[in-house]
Amino acid sequence: MRFRIVGGLLALSLIAFVAPSCSAPKSLGFGEDIDVPSFSSSDAGEADASEDGGLITYCPSSACPPGWTTCPNSRFPCDTNVNVDSTNCGACGVVCPQGGGSESYVCVEGECTMKCTDHAFDCDGLPDNGCEARASSRESCGGCGIKCEDPDKPCVRETNSSPYECGCPWGKTACGGRCVDVQSDERNCSACGVACDPTGPGLPERPNAIYGCTNGECGRMKCKPGFANCDGDPENGCETSTKTKDNCGVCGRACTGDKECRIFGPNRVPTCLCEPGFTQCGPPCPEGSICDAQCADLTSDRANCGACGVACNANIPNAFGSCNYGACTYGCNLGWADCNDSGGDGCETNTKNDPNNCGGCGITCDLLLGQACVAGRCVVEPCSDLERDAGDIAR
Repeated sequence: MRFRIVGGLLALSLIAFVAPSCSAPKSLGFGEDIDVPSFSSSDAGEADASEDGGLITYCPSSACPPGWTTCPNSRFPCDTNVNVDSTNCGACGVVCPQGGGSESYVCVEGECTMKCTDHAFDCDGLPDNGCEARASSRESCGGCGIKCEDPDKPCVRETNSSPYECGCPWGKTACGGRCVDVQSDERNCSACGVACDPTGPGLPERPNAIYGCTNGECGRMKCKPGFANCDGDPENGCETSTKTKDNCGVCGRACTGDKECRIFGPNRVPTCLCEPGFTQCGPPCPEGSICDAQCADLTSDRANCGACGVACNANIPNAFGSCNYGACTYGCNLGWADCNDSGGDGCETNTKNDPNNCGGCGITCDLLLGQACVAGRCVVEPCSDLERDAGDIAR
């Protein structure tokens, strides 16, 4: 079978080759744009162009496009991309190293390439010693070539998620590799290593209060977590619980309507939950206490689908669970499809390389000619003169 594709200077990539008798796909899964090498050179358009308007004739091909090949363990022809496959990098059977704690290896353009973690660098360019430089070092603080010359500005970071830098930002002091506020830090009050005694020796005991660091001085009354001095009277200590509907998180913040005061988010801050359209989910909370909670949209939340605690887990091959309008279902992973309509074996069909289901269920390549399926497309290439003259050309 032959056909033509209109295009003046058309560089050949993988193009779907579908016979007129092919049926439409019934399950496509999820599509992906893949940059596939061309069969022809960049200036091959003029050479391939015919004399009747610049049309190019393409025919089915069993040849693998550049970068793709058939390995001994291949299930389908041309199903291995040696440019990116870490188990067949550059050639079949070439496996990239596992790497260590600071580095890993990936296949890039057919070569095993070392990749460093976020807190390490390969500053000397020598692969034998891996990612030898540390982001916390004075010699490579946050990056190669960044040196902390000033002894008063060591290589530190403000928080665990912050980048390493030479010295702390204004108002913070470097103590033990961290940036702290010595005006309020209980373990570094006024200077590094000066810890406050929370009992405040010689000071009166106050309800729900401790003695800590304020303005760089120990012995100042502070409220324990979950309490506040809402009336401003230090004699009765921190008399107000900030875990109630009337005082949620801070003094005077009241939870309206059906909202309850629950602990929410990574910082475990008491918050009024939940906004309209969301349902409060979480473990049972004993009376008089405050517990962790989350707000869930029961119509789409995979962990709380239709009701709190109902999780959508697709325990079938090549699939993921999803929640649609409060009912659990499943979807196919990229490049896979459920062509036999049987949920028991999941998404069993590889639409990336299966010539019987190329790009979708029922889309068949030319099996008699051995046409390969690569990245969900039946492979074609410019027709030879014999093929071009063999019969009528479909346009």
